[in-house]
Amino acid sequence: MTRRPLAFTAPLIAATALASCGSSDSGGPSGEEVRLHVVTAFYPLQFATQRVVGGAEGVSIETLASPGADAHDLELTPRQLASVSEADLVVYSARMQPAVDEAVAAQAADRSLDAATVADLVEHGDDDPADGPDGHDHESHEGHDHHEDADGEPHEGHDHGDEHADSHDHEDADSHEDEGADGHEGHDHGPLDPHFWLDPQRYSTVSEAIAEDLAALDPDNAETYRANAADFSAELQDLDQEFMTALADCEHDTLVTTHEAFGYLAERYGLHQVGITGIYSGAEASPARMAEITREVAALNVPAIYAESSLGGDLAEVIAAETGTEVLVLDPIEGITADSPGADYLEVMRANLTSLRQGQGCA
Repeated sequence: MTRRPLAFTAPLIAATALASCGSSDSGGPSGEEVRLHVVTAFYPLQFATQRVVGGAEGVSIETLASPGADAHDLELTPRQLASVSEADLVVYSARMQPAVDEAVAAQAADRSLDAATVADLVEHGDDDPADGPDGHDHESHEGHDHHEDADGEPHEGHDHGDEHADSHDHEDADSHEDEGADGHEGHDHGPLDPHFWLDPQRYSTVSEAIAEDLAALDPDNAETYRANAADFSAELQDLDQEFMTALADCEHDTLVTTHEAFGYLAERYGLHQVGITGIYSGAEASPARMAEITREVAALNVPAIYAESSLGGDLAEVIAAETGTEVLVLDPIEGITADSPGADYLEVMRANLTSLRQGQGCA
């Protein structure tokens, strides 16, 4: 990010007006001057920013995506566009929300943190979910020990060191433009998966990057931001170890989900994700895809299919009715609502772990 001095003149009136128009003003001062206004694109970025800011004075955090709405399909209002333009920092993730990508490129390219470049996104899922999961030898996965590295070291392919902490100058934000605006073109195996926060290690790396950008903008609170990020990272390390331990010995590793949001979680903890629909929620499953998943669930004797509390379980219920499997909730944590199985990211992740232990037959 190109640094600029902290804008001490950002008016509270503007932040308050913007918060009333579809965004949520999720933290910051009340009745005092807003010295630093941060716009986050959706809930996981909001939560990480809140944890990093902590009790630092004069910081306002606004979130663009409304709870319960599909974050991928966000359309920005004129006032939200103005908020992006006026923010001291915009925290977003490229290819997660096309409308936000466009707004940042046009109005805040030099005042943004792209979590996608920090989290080192990889490909998960199928370009065309209707093609089905052919070509994956799922049966070879069942019943094996997934966690030779159960001491907490990342699995092969997960280099979660701090090499990204200072490398997010964001010139890479458009490096995938030749793949298509939605990131779906030019991939033989699948689109880049934006759901990095479901891997606590990647999420920790992003939170540390947020702290560094805030520290550069607000040097007076730099020590606070870095200390808060370290505390949050420690909590995420504990969460990661809980998952490692709880999922180390499971009878089944095929993870059937309503959409392929759980690739990082599956990869991190030795599971194999099979999505009824693709990376982006809201897609329709073709009859061919439904039939293919139904056959695979029956052939592998998969005991559970996971639906999302925010999307309903219609697709999962159809397959479950034909195969006799159980439907459990696995939440991608794109937002927190009254239907979420927890009040924040950490609570929902632990609720997800409970579902996974039950559904995968873990000891």
